[in-house]
Amino acid sequence: MLSVGLTRQYFHRWERQLASVDRNRVVRPFDWGVNWIPDDERITVDHGDPALVVQAWAKRAVENSDAWFAVEPARRYGTSSLPADAQPGERMVTFDSGVTTPHPENNTVYARYFPAAPKRRADGSPAPRRALVVTAQWNADESGHVGLCRLLQRLGMSALRITLPYHDRRKPPDLERADYIVSTNIAQTLQVCRQAVVDIRRAVAWLDEQGYERIGLVGTSLGSCLSALAATHEPLVKAMAFNHVSPWFADVIWEGISTAHVRAGMEGHIDLPGLREVWRPISPQPYMDRLGNRPSLLVYARYDLSFPLHLSRDAVREFCSHNESTEVRVLPCGHYTSGVTPFKYLDGYYLARFLHKQL
Repeated sequence: MLSVGLTRQYFHRWERQLASVDRNRVVRPFDWGVNWIPDDERITVDHGDPALVVQAWAKRAVENSDAWFAVEPARRYGTSSLPADAQPGERMVTFDSGVTTPHPENNTVYARYFPAAPKRRADGSPAPRRALVVTAQWNADESGHVGLCRLLQRLGMSALRITLPYHDRRKPPDLERADYIVSTNIAQTLQVCRQAVVDIRRAVAWLDEQGYERIGLVGTSLGSCLSALAATHEPLVKAMAFNHVSPWFADVIWEGISTAHVRAGMEGHIDLPGLREVWRPISPQPYMDRLGNRPSLLVYARYDLSFPLHLSRDAVREFCSHNESTEVRVLPCGHYTSGVTPFKYLDGYYLARFLHKQL
């Protein structure tokens, strides 16, 4: 049997190897991104210092987060073509994003729907209809989390797998990766993550319109953070499962191996405390007191180098101190390795078992 130290070294080496497969990471120039702040939300500051403009916008966003993350249901929900691996009964739901960006492709949301067959109770009466909005990790392709969605579907829970901003069909032709949702452009990252949150809320609204009585959220990595932000601002959410967790958005970007190229573009322009403060609006930490006592699952990986272990444990402490209904599971692997056999099955089991029980 390997010692703890050797096991850690083994997984850390494996994590770095898997992280190095992507060779298209680009170090982009730092920018405060004032042009990404809507005109009616821009706050005038002395001398028009872009850093102060963005800091003031971020401060007001946290103080008025209900308004910042507010969104109405989409006026129209449509359909689009499905990927080649689709199975009978699945469909692609589309709707306009609640935030408009300069890239037209990004302003339509695609959500792949996996409807579950209606269930009945032992007495023959209809069981409550259950559904989940599923949000995958940063740079996940269109097949990401489809296996989890079908598992949830088999367990009697419909799944709506949402495509994040600047991913897949929402990606402009000049982008190779989904760089605009996590980038060296401070206000761009804020606005695009905000967009993702209101898109999740519109997906929840669609499920509510379909008659689902028990709606939950499940998110992984970046999707975990965005789902947490949606959950703390969306009263229709009854249960939530977060896969890879941190209380702070900035710390993951600063310390994780997956985002070393983002940090490289920031160094010399901003430090971690400054970044943490300006990205407060898209961090779960400021909203912990909004969790209520809704059932929550936190899953983290013991040898994670993308969501470092101390951040995951900080998140667990914060969630548990604000929500007595929090459950925690620890994967015996790392971040990237949680997506390979056998760890992906253990992860899926934790998520599906919790959601089946709590919804």
